[in-house]
Amino acid sequence: MPKRFRLTRRFPVAMTEDGYRRLKRFASEAGLDEGEALSFLFENFDSVTDTENLTHRLRLFNGALEERKR
Repeated sequence: MPKRFRLTRRFPVAMTEDGYRRLKRFASEAGLDEGEALSFLFENFDSVTDTENLTHRLRLFNGALEERKR
């Protein structure tokens, strides 16, 4: 029996403009709203990410983060 979909948590999120645009595009293509899309991504995180690629991209993001904050 499938789990009932309930949004149990709400939290403020700070996102880059690029990240938000990509989230909106993904949600639209999947027929979801942004909250549902985030829930899907995090509930299925291990199966929708490539661990090696994620590690590399995270390293690049963290390397540029301080400069992007200015």
